[in-house]
Order: sequence, then structure tokens, then C-alpha cells
Amino acid sequence: MTVHNNPPPRVLLAKLGLDGHDRGIKIIARALRDSGMEVVYLGMRVTADQVAAAAAQEDVDVVGISILSGAHMRLIPRLIDALQRHGLADDSGDGGVMLLVGGTIPDGDVEPLHQLGVNGVFPVGSFTGQMVDFIQTNLPRQIPSPVDGEG
Repeated sequence: MTVHNNPPPRVLLAKLGLDGHDRGIKIIARALRDSGMEVVYLGMRVTADQVAAAAAQEDVDVVGISILSGAHMRLIPRLIDALQRHGLADDSGDGGVMLLVGGTIPDGDVEPLHQLGVNGVFPVGSFTGQMVDFIQTNLPRQIPSPVDGEG
């Protein structure tokens, strides 16, 4: 029997825009790490281009953004554009990195964010376990095909 050991998911977390509160994202980083994921935290006040460049450089599977300022409907389209320019997202929403957004997200903005290409939205009050489960359940994993002669 051939056993495939996939590497743990690599997750990049960042505070996009001018948010100055990072306690929540640090708790999320710890929960993801404790679940076995590799976490890269860019910190606060980063730009969409910085996030996309770091996501490409770090070869991440997931980009998680925390926004408490209410600017998500302005900042997330910029991030999606930057991810596309770095080859990490496509217009159809298929392929590329998984994009998660959390923070102060009104109910009425959840569906528009999904339509933009955000895979998961986690408003304030979401549990870290929900985020871990979402990634583990929805992250597409490529299982390597057996080499000719194996299996």
C-alpha cells in the first residue's frame, strides 16, 4: 500500500489596511499552528501587493486577511487583483490560493465577498475551530499519482 504524506497547509495571515488591532489574528495564528498548519504572519498595515508578493514567495495554500476597519469592500478587490497579477488567483474562482477574510464583516457583505472570489468569510465572533475545519475541509489537495510500476 502506498501512503501519501501531504505537507501541512501553509497559511499566510495579514492585517490589510490601517487596522491597529492584532490580538485576534495572533490567536488565529496559534490555533492554525496548533492544528498542524504552517503559519506565516506578515503583521499589520500591509498592502495588497505586499500580501500577494509574500504569498507567492512563501508558496502558501491559504491567504487569511483580518480587517476590522470596515474597509473590506475596498481592500479585498485590490487584494484579489494583486493575487491575480502574481498568478495566485484566477477570474473563475477556481484554482489559486484559498482566500479567507475575517473581522468586522456585516451579514450583507458576506455574499458580495464570495462573489468577488473570497472562499470563506468569518465575522467577528467566529470560532477558531470553524476556521481550522473550513481549511481542512475545503483545501483542495493533490494526491500524487503512483509512478509507473508502483501500486
